[in-house]
Amino acid sequence: EVVRSSLAGLRKALKGLIVMSGDLEEVSKALSIGKVPAGWMKKSYPSLKPLAGFVSDFLARLAFLQKWIDKGQPSMFWMSGFFFVHAFMTGGMQNFARKYTLPVDTLNFEHHLMPEPDYPTPPEDGIYVYGLFCEAGRWNKDAKILDESEPKVLFCTMPVMWFYPKEQPPPDISWKAEPLDENLRPKSVGYYVCPVYNTSARRGVLATTGHSSNYVCPIVLPADKPQSHWIKRGTAMLMQLDD
Repeated sequence: EVVRSSLAGLRKALKGLIVMSGDLEEVSKALSIGKVPAGWMKKSYPSLKPLAGFVSDFLARLAFLQKWIDKGQPSMFWMSGFFFVHAFMTGGMQNFARKYTLPVDTLNFEHHLMPEPDYPTPPEDGIYVYGLFCEAGRWNKDAKILDESEPKVLFCTMPVMWFYPKEQPPPDISWKAEPLDENLRPKSVGYYVCPVYNTSARRGVLATTGHSSNYVCPIVLPADKPQSHWIKRGTAMLMQLDD
């Protein structure tokens, strides 16, 4: 509604039918340089994309939701396509809790990276998600571990993930001293607790709901290098890129 009304008002202002207000002038300047107007971003999901990328992404989100309405619940969910992804993940755990009569606050997701690019049927429990990107790392499909990025490749598309609800504590994201080998070098613990962010800004504002406007959740990835190695790399997963 904000996009439609601002564009309709700008068109009338350019024709001289109404007065060019400050807000409309801001929209005009932003569109002329390929930037998303600030008035749109106040009502929008977090995004660092330029205007063209933002519009394409916005239309893709609408198409994803419209297909869901027309054809029913999909077997895989585009995780990046949700306005408030925390509510989607909570809904997945609530469905599991109701099915097995479990308290939802004892559940947390266990993450499995799947070998196939497409799954026509949903899992018996949990949810399949796709659409995440890894920065400063990549998923090695052969070794099935987190690996170093390919040369000159900044981002890697992550495979389909199975978010399986399980009665377990959340992943420990606090820093702890790593075990050392005989050469006093950090040893691998077999996994890396990878943070997931909405955008590459990697910063956000804590809302009254207790959720960050940018940080989404931690995902545990199998790895053969110490966690400190990936932390120094700045390895993280992103819901969307900046293009």
